Amino acid sequence: MKNLKIFFILLFYLFPNKSFSLIEVDITRGNLDPLPIAVSPLFSNEKTKINLKKELDLDDLGLEISKIIDNNLEQSGLFNPLSKDAFLQESDIAHLKPRFEDWSLIKAQALITGKVSFEEEKLRVEFRLWDVLAGREMLALAFTTVPKNWRRVGHIITDKVYERLTGETGYFDTRIIYVSEEGPKTKRIKKLAIMDQDGFNNKYLTLGNELVLTPRFNPTNQMVTYLSYFKNLPRVYLLDIETGIQEVVGDFPGMTFAPRFSPDGKKIIMSFAKDGNSDIYTMDLENRIVQKITNHPSIDTSPSYSPDGKYITFNSDRSGYQQIYVMKNDGKNVKRISFGKGLYGTPVWSPRGDLIAFTKLHKGKFYIGVMRTDGKGERLLTENYYQEAPSWSPNGRVLIFYRETKTDNKGQGFSAKLWSIDLTGYNERLIETETDASDPSWSSLLSN
Repeated sequence: MKNLKIFFILLFYLFPNKSFSLIEVDITRGNLDPLPIAVSPLFSNEKTKINLKKELDLDDLGLEISKIIDNNLEQSGLFNPLSKDAFLQESDIAHLKPRFEDWSLIKAQALITGKVSFEEEKLRVEFRLWDVLAGREMLALAFTTVPKNWRRVGHIITDKVYERLTGETGYFDTRIIYVSEEGPKTKRIKKLAIMDQDGFNNKYLTLGNELVLTPRFNPTNQMVTYLSYFKNLPRVYLLDIETGIQEVVGDFPGMTFAPRFSPDGKKIIMSFAKDGNSDIYTMDLENRIVQKITNHPSIDTSPSYSPDGKYITFNSDRSGYQQIYVMKNDGKNVKRISFGKGLYGTPVWSPRGDLIAFTKLHKGKFYIGVMRTDGKGERLLTENYYQEAPSWSPNGRVLIFYRETKTDNKGQGFSAKLWSIDLTGYNERLIETETDASDPSWSSLLSN
């Protein structure tokens, strides 16, 4: 990916330090007990101004980067970024040698400091993470990139801090692709759109001339597969987000549903209806060979691979009503894993391999939930009038999905919005989009 080659011109440890932190972040409790953390504005000794749609000096840019870090940490539900108005030490001095007693006084347990400079038309950003309780440095890194990537710098710094304090990989330097929706419910204009995980840098990838559905990221790169209708016939497309090159994977007889990539990105798996029956198929993207995986008189749909590619989860009504099943990737050893009350659908395997997310309909309400891969430990995270299509963050900690509202007696008031929730079920948040939105899919980390 070209943008990554530009971005990671320089990444190195500034101050190697093998000290261990006394800080422990409880990642199982969400926002019940968030860690107080201070994010000092990144300072600069230079008076250089950079033109990024509007002219900013480096101090202003450093402040904006610190705000991105603040927002990311707060949105995670695990951290409580403290107000900058309470800070007692100047940013430049704190970056060189914090007065830990000043930061303890405002209840900070961790501190982030940083510096911004401009060298040979490149933006250089360095940051340090401090353990206030132990009075020592925990992490120090520097990045050099083109100035337009300044927002990504904030996301990558957050990822590094998140990983150091929680022990889990972050999910902030990522993008979300979704279906942008406008117009009345009976005549919606649907376009593919993509944005950073925090809602910024929104771009539209299609014009809205044709109906688009179920975009899904390739786990290995910035390729997307999605379903579109051409002359009222379903087509599966591949789209390279970096180059804009689009190609048709194939025209399929009958109705096609929800294509997804295999974990290695070399196949897509989908279901399509043929002769009144829906089964699951795979297509090898190199040779375009199609293989039928299920062969059952029931409706089999919504397939999703396990992260090691050895298993597939899907939903089927072969038991009489819609439930979740797991099978080997060749279609053998089919096992039903959902046995609760209600109808289950849209199963998606966690990137960590330990859970399967799903949508559940029970007594007129829709739930987003998770269960272990053997069906045990079912937990319902959120309920509403209508919500579905969960997609995992790349670290398997957060789910994004969409939620619809009812229309009134005149058919008005309908909306579709993106929401996220973590595995605790406590940290539920609306994700702002320019239009209504549905069918979200989370990318892998861009910085991998």
